[in-house]
Amino acid sequence: MNLLYTLIVGAVSGWLAGQLFRGYGFGIIGNIIIGIVGSFIGYWLFGKLGVSLGSGTISTILTSAVGAIVLLFVVGLFKKK
Repeated sequence: MNLLYTLIVGAVSGWLAGQLFRGYGFGIIGNIIIGIVGSFIGYWLFGKLGVSLGSGTISTILTSAVGAIVLLFVVGLFKKK
């Protein structure tokens, strides 16, 4: 059940980050990967800043989405056009 929860939260937060940062999603697999990696970044970043959005599914999705946006921003800095 935890794996399914992780995949769903990763997909939703990756999709949300794609909508906010680039204006489109990255496909289901891309959204899951970006969301899961983003959750690690978000929790690390919020921990360093001393910020907490609370507990629950919505705060988990928001934290993951913020981390995913940071990830997409950093990748965008290194991506050649």
